[in-house]
Amino acid sequence: MAEDKKQTIEEMFETIEGTIAELEKDDLPLEKAFSCYEEGIKLVKKCEEEIDAVEKKVMVLSGGEVHEFS
Repeated sequence: MAEDKKQTIEEMFETIEGTIAELEKDDLPLEKAFSCYEEGIKLVKKCEEEIDAVEKKVMVLSGGEVHEFS
């Protein structure tokens, strides 16, 4: 997937949802299904990397302390 700009996590989630909808089609050819699956996995990994980066920033900002939410 060629990107002109970096997608936000929300945009990547929307793309993943579209990919899932495509994969759920009954008449999807096997090669297209594999292509969709591959794209989805790549996006999930990118999301994980972005979320990990945000978690690290939060840890730095909170002084490395873990706070319970109530």
